[in-house]
Amino acid sequence: GDWDFWIDWKDRRLWVTVVPIVLITFPAAVQVLLWERLRLPWGATVCVLALLFGEWINRYFNFWGWTYFPITMCFPSQIIPGAILLDVVLLLSGSYLLTAIVGGMAWGLIFYPGNWPVIAPYHVPVEYNGMLLSIADLIGYNYVRTGTPEYIRMVEKGTLRTFGKDVAPVSAFFSAF
Repeated sequence: GDWDFWIDWKDRRLWVTVVPIVLITFPAAVQVLLWERLRLPWGATVCVLALLFGEWINRYFNFWGWTYFPITMCFPSQIIPGAILLDVVLLLSGSYLLTAIVGGMAWGLIFYPGNWPVIAPYHVPVEYNGMLLSIADLIGYNYVRTGTPEYIRMVEKGTLRTFGKDVAPVSAFFSAF
């Protein structure tokens, strides 16, 4: 969805919660097929690599080729670490139940830390025309799109702040659950 398209929409709540929950279905299905039929424990990784290849083709031709948005503004999420963990749990345990519980939890928990090295440079604060904003927001304001991320920025004012200052770990644990 939109949470995975734009660098300024990759927020600490919805992106961390929605994307891993939605994306685990395809790697899990391919993992079951390859494990049942061929006893190959790398189905999730193969599926994720195929998904990312398709995503990069989509982002390059549709976002750069048609509209000239910078690739650094619309790169896909890093889901390879979670797929490797899913496959390792299946390889070591051989159990679908343990893979679903432990591997699924690892998939949800590793998503945000796996993406942090890629998105961290875009969360650096800058001053622009007297306003303090992140580089991701600055890129989002300079490259105008048909939709605006205002509804996601309004979510940042929600009640999840009652858990403390940092909401990404809470969202990651919810995604893992």
